[in-house]
Amino acid sequence: MNLSTSIIFCFLILGVSSQGWGTFLKEAGQGAKDMWRAYSDMREANYIGADKYFHARGNYDAAQRGPGGAWAAKVISDAREGIQRFTDPLLKGTSSGKGREDSKADQFANEWGRSGKDPNHFRPPGLPDKY
Repeated sequence: MNLSTSIIFCFLILGVSSQGWGTFLKEAGQGAKDMWRAYSDMREANYIGADKYFHARGNYDAAQRGPGGAWAAKVISDAREGIQRFTDPLLKGTSSGKGREDSKADQFANEWGRSGKDPNHFRPPGLPDKY
């Protein structure tokens, strides 16, 4: 078992301590779907300045499912930002730090949503009501 699998397993056990495995896993699955829906909506909207809103909304929706959803949102968000921090300098051919700043801002929006705060705080003016 590699380190990342071990860490995820530990988080999973900690998250399940107060409820049954079935409930936790169901919430985690629903939370993962919420995160995917927010990502899909972000891609579809293709709206400048809406990135943080979709980060906050996906995490908010997932966390509303319960501890399993909040856990899934954190794991997915952390993995996404970790991958982005690694690949951005490779794709842009530079390590200007802008990717790091953007990642911090994304993580702030992720935590904002997971904590139950209103994702509309990040909603840009003019984003269609559909989202």
